[in-house]
Amino acid sequence: MEEKNKNVSLMEDENIQIANRKEKLEELKANGEDPFQEFTYDVNAYAKDILEKFEDYEGKVVSLAGRIILKRVMGKASFAHIYDGTSQIQIYVRLDALPEGQYAKFKKLDIGDIIGFKGEAFVTHKGEKSIRVSEYTLLAKSLRPLPEKFHGLTNTDLRYRQRYVDLIVNPEVKDVFVKRSKIISAIREFLDNKGYVEVETPILNTILGGANAKPFITHHNTLDLDMYLRIAPELYLKRLIVGGFLKVYEMGRLFRNEGMSTKHNPEFTSIELYEAYADYVDMMNITEEMYQYCAEKVLGTTVINYQGTEIDLGKPWKRQTMSDCVKEITGIDFYTDDMQTIIEKAKKYKVELSADVTWGAALAEIFEEVAEEHLIQPTFIIDYPVEISPLAKRKKDDPRLTERFEIFITQREMGNAFSELNDPVDQRLRFEDQVRAREQGDEEAQMMDEDFVTALEYGMPPTGGLGLGIDRMIMLFTDSPSIRDVLLFPTMKPLDK
Repeated sequence: MEEKNKNVSLMEDENIQIANRKEKLEELKANGEDPFQEFTYDVNAYAKDILEKFEDYEGKVVSLAGRIILKRVMGKASFAHIYDGTSQIQIYVRLDALPEGQYAKFKKLDIGDIIGFKGEAFVTHKGEKSIRVSEYTLLAKSLRPLPEKFHGLTNTDLRYRQRYVDLIVNPEVKDVFVKRSKIISAIREFLDNKGYVEVETPILNTILGGANAKPFITHHNTLDLDMYLRIAPELYLKRLIVGGFLKVYEMGRLFRNEGMSTKHNPEFTSIELYEAYADYVDMMNITEEMYQYCAEKVLGTTVINYQGTEIDLGKPWKRQTMSDCVKEITGIDFYTDDMQTIIEKAKKYKVELSADVTWGAALAEIFEEVAEEHLIQPTFIIDYPVEISPLAKRKKDDPRLTERFEIFITQREMGNAFSELNDPVDQRLRFEDQVRAREQGDEEAQMMDEDFVTALEYGMPPTGGLGLGIDRMIMLFTDSPSIRDVLLFPTMKPLDK
C-alpha cells in the first residue's frame, strides 16, 4: 500500500510539473517567444571536442546547443550542465554578462529544455572546463520532467518502451548503439574487401522457405494474396549464385513469429552470404576471420569480457562434430551404441526420446537439450543430421549427416552454415519431407518451392553459405545481457493490452 501511495504521489507531482511547464510555454508564446518557431542554430563546436582538446578552445568564443540536464540557480550567477549528444559540459551564466532580462528568463528554464548558447571557453576556479555564456536561445521547451532514476532492473520495461528518455537520462546507452553501427560497417567492409556483392531480396514472400520457423502472415491487397514476412533470404540468394554471381551477401531484418526471451526477438537483424566453389570449411574460416576483424576494428582486441567471462575470439576456434560433442559430455556414443541404449542413456539427462525416433533426430535432440549449455568459448559444431538440415549437402562418408555447422559462443548459437545442397533431385525429396511434416502439424516446416528446384535444375555450382545473427554478435561485443539492450526499439506489448 505504501508503494502504491508513493507511485500515486509521483504521478500527481509529474502532472503538476507538466501543467507548470505548459503555462511557461503559453507565457513565452504570448510574448512572441515561441521556442518551436526556431528553425536552426549555428553550432561550431561540440562538448566532447572541447573537453578533450581544451587547449585548442580555451579563451575562444564557441557556439553549442544541447539539453539542460542539471541547473544550479543562484542570485546573480548560475551553473548548468548541458548534454549536446557528444558529452556534458558546464556553462556559467551571469546576470551582467547577458542582455537585459535574459538572466531572469534563464532562471525559469527547466531541466530538459534545449538551448543554443555562445560564450568563451574557460576553467573555473575549481578546475572545471566550462563555457562563460554571453547569449543563449531557447530552441525547444520540454513539457515533461525527466525522471530522476530511469535505470535499474525495475525500470527496464520503461527504458525499452521510451528509448528516447533512456538515451537522455542514461547517455552511456548511446555507446552501445554507436558500437552497433560500427560493427555493421565493419562487417560490410570485411566482406566488400573480399569481393562480396551486397544485394537486396524480397521481404514479402509467397512461399515460406530458407529456414524452419513460424512466419508472420500479411495480405497483399492488389494481388489479393496472403504473403509471409521473410524468415530467411537464403533461397533468393542461392538463385543469384545460379545466375552467375560468385559472392553475394544480404544484411537486413528477418521475422519469425516465435517466442521472446533475452536471446530472441521476433524481428531481428541477420546476414547471409554465399560463395560459389566454396564449402562449409571455407565458411568456418570466413566466420572466424569476420569476428576477429570486427573485434579488432571496433574494440581494439580479440579478447573480450562477456558477463564476467573472458572470451577469446583470436585463437583458432574449436571444431567438433555434433556426435563427438555429445559423447564428450554425456558418454553416449552414436557410432557404437544401438538405438535402445541411446534412448535409455538419454533418460539420465531428462531427455525423453520416442521409441521410433531416428538416429539423426535423437542426436540433434540430445545435443540441443544437454550439450549446448557447455559451449562457452567459440566453437564450431559440425556435421548435423540430415533430418534437421533440408538445405545442406550430405557427407560423402556418412549420408545420415550433412556438411553443416553452427557457431556457439557463451552457450548461444551465433550462426549457421552449409555446404549448400545443389542436387535438384535430392532437394525436391527433402522439400517433400518438409511438406509431409507440415501436413502433420509442424508449423515451422518449409514449403515446396518449385521455382527454387527449377533454378537448381539449371545448375548451381558447389556453394558455401553462412547466416549470422547480428544482434547476438553485438550483444557479445557490447557485454549486453539481453537482445533488447541492442535493439533501439524492441518489440513490446502495448500498455493498453
